[in-house]
Amino acid sequence: MKKGLVVFCGVLQLIVFLATSSLAVDLGVITGGEKGTYYQFGLNLQELVKEKGIRLKVYNSTGSIENLYAVYKRPRTQMGIVQSDVLAFVSRVQNDPVLKRIAKKTKMIFPLYNEEIHLLGKPDIKDFDDLTEKSVAIGKEGSGTYLTAKLLFEVSDVRPRELIAIGTDEALSQLKNGAIDAMFYVAGYPVKLFKEDVTMDDNLALIPILNKSITEFYPIAEIPDNTYPWQPETINTVAVKAVLVSFNFRRANCQFVGQFAEVVNSNMDWLMKNGHPKWKSVDLDYPLRGWEQYDCVKKYLARTKRSPENSPTEINPILEAVKNILSE
Repeated sequence: MKKGLVVFCGVLQLIVFLATSSLAVDLGVITGGEKGTYYQFGLNLQELVKEKGIRLKVYNSTGSIENLYAVYKRPRTQMGIVQSDVLAFVSRVQNDPVLKRIAKKTKMIFPLYNEEIHLLGKPDIKDFDDLTEKSVAIGKEGSGTYLTAKLLFEVSDVRPRELIAIGTDEALSQLKNGAIDAMFYVAGYPVKLFKEDVTMDDNLALIPILNKSITEFYPIAEIPDNTYPWQPETINTVAVKAVLVSFNFRRANCQFVGQFAEVVNSNMDWLMKNGHPKWKSVDLDYPLRGWEQYDCVKKYLARTKRSPENSPTEINPILEAVKNILSE
C-alpha cells in the first residue's frame, strides 16, 4: 500500500511537471550587434513576451547574412531579423541550389521598419561619389551592411581604393585614428554606437547618398538633424526594410511562432511606448514586394480580428428614429 502511494505521488508529480512545463514556449531570435537596432528590438520583444509564457532567447550576430542562414540551419533559432535587400538577393539567385532551398524555407512574419544607410566619414567627403579612391569599411562578412555596401558600389559604379570587411566597432575605431576614410552601417536611427561612441571632438560627419543610380533601386530616406548630438543637419540617404522572418515550420514551432506573432500584433502600443524609438514607425501590414506572410502567422492573427457582427458599433440616431417611428 505504502509503495503504491509512493508510486502514485511520483506519477502525480511528473504529470504536474509536464503540465506546467508545457505552458512555457521556448523560441530564439537572432539579431545583430549589441549596439545595433536589431539587438535592441530583440530585447524589447523578449521583455514583452515573457509575461505571456514565451521564453525568447536573443542572440547577437554579425548581421543579416548570418541571420538568414542561422534561421535556415541553426538549432533553437526559429526567427531572425534580416534586411529586405538580403532577402531579395537570395530569392533571385536561381542558379544556386542551396540559396533556392533557403529562399523556399524562409517565411516572413512581419515587415518592421526602414533601416537608414549610415555613411560616416571624414568631413572633407561631401557625397557618396567622393568615395572614389578612398578606403572604406563595409561591415563584417555575414552582415547585411556588407552586402548592401557591395550592391551600392556595384549599381553606382563608384570605385573606392580599398573595401575593408570589418565590424562596425573596429571600423569606428579605425575611422577615428585615420586608418580609413569612411564606414557603412545599415541600421535604423538612432544607432546606439553613434550616439554613445561618437562626439563633436572626433570631427566626423554623416555623408549624403544622392547618387541617382542608387536611388533608382533603394527608397530615399532622411536622418533628421540632431538624431546624433554631433549632427546639426538633416542627411539625405537611402534605406532598406528590416524584416522578421522564420523557418517554414510545419509542426509545433509553427504554432509557437504563430502565438508569438499574435502577442506582438496585439501589443504594438506597449512596444511603441516602452521600446526603441523605431517601433513608432513599424507598420506590420506593410506590403513587402515578393513576400507573403507566413501561413502559421496568418492563422493566429485571424483569431484576434473581430468579426463585424461582434464589433461594437456607434448607434446611428437616424436609423434608430426610422425604426422607432415606422414601428408605431
